[in-house]
Amino acid sequence: MARTLETPIQQRFTDIDPFVHVNNVAQQTYFDVGKTDFYDKVLGAEVLTGDLRIVVVSTSTSFLGQVRMRDDVRVTTRCEKVGNKSMTLFQQLLVGGEVRSESRSVLVAFDFVRQVGIPVPEAWRQRLLGE
Repeated sequence: MARTLETPIQQRFTDIDPFVHVNNVAQQTYFDVGKTDFYDKVLGAEVLTGDLRIVVVSTSTSFLGQVRMRDDVRVTTRCEKVGNKSMTLFQQLLVGGEVRSESRSVLVAFDFVRQVGIPVPEAWRQRLLGE
């Protein structure tokens, strides 16, 4: 079973729109905070700075409920699927345990030295799937 990581989110004043909601763009940055935490704790920081990295190629987000100023927001992140060259992360923004938005991101393994996509390294696959 894939590991789910929960990351607390600190809201910023600029995240809030005139209706005292966290705007959709800010919610997407919350998902990015969760991804970065997931990469660091599950895969290792080298996937952000090494020669072999993860690149996001697609995201889709569904907004299911309101996130308001001062809500205790948490994002959960887990690997939903690992293919040959791609991985899919599933994330949820939670307020009091209730899902307020969901996002799926397709990521690829990328060799930055050669500038080409590569098969997902076996070590990454094992960490992503919790093997």
